[in-house]
Amino acid sequence: MLLAVDVGNSTTVLGVFSGDRLRHRWLLSTASGRTIDEHALLVSGLLERVGLQLGADLTGVVVGSVVPTVTESLRTLFRRELSGDAHPIVIGPGVRTGLQIRHDHPQDLGADRIANAVAVAALYGGPAVVVDLGTAISVDAIDASGAFVGGAIAPGILTGADALAARAARLPTVEPVAPDSPIGRSTTTALQSGIINGAAGLVDGLVSRISLELGQGVTTVATGGTAELVLDRCATIDHHDPALTLKGLRLVWERNAR
Repeated sequence: MLLAVDVGNSTTVLGVFSGDRLRHRWLLSTASGRTIDEHALLVSGLLERVGLQLGADLTGVVVGSVVPTVTESLRTLFRRELSGDAHPIVIGPGVRTGLQIRHDHPQDLGADRIANAVAVAALYGGPAVVVDLGTAISVDAIDASGAFVGGAIAPGILTGADALAARAARLPTVEPVAPDSPIGRSTTTALQSGIINGAAGLVDGLVSRISLELGQGVTTVATGGTAELVLDRCATIDHHDPALTLKGLRLVWERNAR
């Protein structure tokens, strides 16, 4: 069994693979201050719920993280706990991804963006656009050859809503759901319309502009923890894959384990 761990700024997603099949998936809040022992308790507890032992039943672990303190905590934990030939692979410099990256500063790319691109290039081919809706909204481009060529990053749905409520004294925090009409007839529904319909318009606008540069035949794949809030209002999304990042992590592990 392979354990894949995707550490985002807000949410950490763990998945257990048997071969290429995702058998278990869990979502946790990301806490940069957790100790190694706290991570050990969390990961061990989740695995034990499905009859697995951290040290005995895993053939490997792959970690993609955008939170440095959590990256180091998990790296230390898995080096300590894994036995035999099992070893952790942490996405970063020196790790083989099998992905051609045409980016001015590839060392600055987040592990999630790399994993998403690896998965889309392998599962859908290029040209393609990956939309990851989380703390940030990243819209990344894969060209016809399967190379990562860059993208755009915008504030995430909840990030933008929180910033608006914090900086506008008379605007409240609202539940992020779409009202019945795009024309809000109260402050609450106006905010909800702006947050949800605005995010959908942002996604469609960026996807359309990036697709024009990539050419014809572009496939668009969405993922991320807040994707379901807006996907039914987006006109440019072909596929929704909540486990896309985990699938990319699994492919990276395979390419290094060989």
